[in-house]
Amino acid sequence: MTTLNRENAGRSAPRGHRTQAERSEHTRTALLDATVDCLVELGYARTSVQEICARAGVSKGAQQHHFSTKAELMASAVEHLTHRIAAELVASADTLRQHDPVEAGIEVIRRGFSGKLAAAFVELWVAARTDEELAAAMLPVDRTLGRATLETFRELAGKPDTPLVDDLYWLTVHVIRGLALDEFLGGDPARRDRLIAAWKRLARAALEG
Repeated sequence: MTTLNRENAGRSAPRGHRTQAERSEHTRTALLDATVDCLVELGYARTSVQEICARAGVSKGAQQHHFSTKAELMASAVEHLTHRIAAELVASADTLRQHDPVEAGIEVIRRGFSGKLAAAFVELWVAARTDEELAAAMLPVDRTLGRATLETFRELAGKPDTPLVDDLYWLTVHVIRGLALDEFLGGDPARRDRLIAAWKRLARAALEG
């Protein structure tokens, strides 16, 4: 073997081309990101598979290879966003722990159940009220998000497996979701901030009392 051949033999294959698995994962991620963007920008009623494929830059055949139904695609998109937000929450946990436990716990829920994720969830749950297939696809996604944020809330509150902590968690989830809806309806941002501050005081008093 020549010196050149020996050198080439020791080198890895060029990375100019992705593997089939990498291309497949790229297509799937593009579809999920496009679905979330459509839900937030257009709403469920105006989000079509055709529009999603156009934004993702893939064919309808490629979409059907990954997701057999529109309901599966929608639920998978929210699950995809949920995992991404959960990862961001874990990454910011150290910073949150430096603050008051109640403040940190409520901020975890606020970040997990507001913004882009809240918009996508609201669109899908409203549609799921009359769509059994979509409701069935959404339920496990919603439960996964709930379990993940509950565990983080317990940890930050410093009182794991306490019924009061769990009650405060679920009350906070519903407060945050209600305020997210208020934001969609054009409510006053300053009022939402005051309500969040008031709820933090009430939650802190409950835990300390």
